[in-house]
Amino acid sequence: MPQDGNLDIVRSVADLRSRVKYWRDQGLSVAMVPTMGALHQGHLALVRTALELADRVVASVFVNPTQFGPSEDLSRYPRQEAQDAGLLDQAGCHLMFAPKVEEMYPDGFATTISVKGVSQPLEGAFRPGHFDGVATVVTKLLMQGRPDFAVFGEKDWQQLAVIRRLARDLDLPAEIVGVPTVREADGLALSSRNAYLSPEDRSVAPALHRALQAVAEGLKQGKAAEELCHRAAADLLAAGFASVDYIDVRDADTMAKVLKLSRPARILAATKLGGTRLIDNIGVEP
Repeated sequence: MPQDGNLDIVRSVADLRSRVKYWRDQGLSVAMVPTMGALHQGHLALVRTALELADRVVASVFVNPTQFGPSEDLSRYPRQEAQDAGLLDQAGCHLMFAPKVEEMYPDGFATTISVKGVSQPLEGAFRPGHFDGVATVVTKLLMQGRPDFAVFGEKDWQQLAVIRRLARDLDLPAEIVGVPTVREADGLALSSRNAYLSPEDRSVAPALHRALQAVAEGLKQGKAAEELCHRAAADLLAAGFASVDYIDVRDADTMAKVLKLSRPARILAATKLGGTRLIDNIGVEP
């Protein structure tokens, strides 16, 4: 076995399980950070949280084809495994699981996991099948690595809600941990897709976070969610966004629509800026 503390890379489920068993036999706890690579400081914040939670940390790097629609950016999604490995090593991650598509979805693969309710509005409506792909691959990763903790970013809040529901419903033993969104100084949420933004679009992009903040302030003043979201969408279009898929206030756990603030909620948005789709969300308390 390699020395603990140096990043190693495994590509098969058998090798992943062998390493986790080696740690388990020493009485060590394990955390997993599932990613699609193209790592940035937001991902590294997940690794740091995982290191606080557990003795050993596995990060998966796998661009999951089943969560991309036919017209989405699977082919051009950034892939930079060597750079990702270097960042994980510097962050103190112990193991990178980087399987090929054939390892995750071998010939004859025929199972899809679908989480009803929480997955259906917002991203679920605009990207049919997306959350089925997410739920399936996350279930596989948690069964393959069997971690004590699985760490995800809050930037994909609906995804986090889907995974929490999935883990509850299927009695998966991993504790699902959310980590607050990491942002640039001007408020833009870190995302692998930010690399697609032109300099001009990058200067416009922080308006998305400001729009969410404006909705939050209005909710705290007792204003109606629908009116606030309509105004925020208009402001984004005026700022230079090409389109607004949605901006909405939803229950933080169930993703049910919120008209007046009475319990913890999330304000979620998806927009197009140039050719890049940006999503973001913030929490708001009554």
